[in-house]
Amino acid sequence: MTLSTYINFDGNCREAFEFYQSVFGGEFAVMETFRNGPGDMGMPENELDNVMHVSFPIGSSVLMGSDMPSTFGPPVKQGNNFSISYSATSRKESDDLFGKLAKGGTVSMPMQDMFWGSYFGSCTDKFGINWQINFEPPQE
Repeated sequence: MTLSTYINFDGNCREAFEFYQSVFGGEFAVMETFRNGPGDMGMPENELDNVMHVSFPIGSSVLMGSDMPSTFGPPVKQGNNFSISYSATSRKESDDLFGKLAKGGTVSMPMQDMFWGSYFGSCTDKFGINWQINFEPPQE
């Protein structure tokens, strides 16, 4: 079981994570831009070089983040710009936890297979906390 923090930014994710890197040292495990994503994401040209996903190990934890595209919903505001990310051990666990967390809340992305290979979903629980559930199947 792993809980991590996932932070959304308004176009300055790379700058923020380069700052965190200067503070904590270390290397990014992943740094991908929207240009590397599927072409059908509907991204405006001026946002293609924004960060789609960054993963930065700090000690035994991982800080993750991305820039929130203008086409993906309301603008990022401090206070609504983070999620708790849970790495599940199976699809069944993912579905079970997601169903419980989403009950009485709102689903922003139902559990589904994603282009990066994970089974993923996101929701906001009835207390206003944003959650991401992620299951990464073992590589064959």
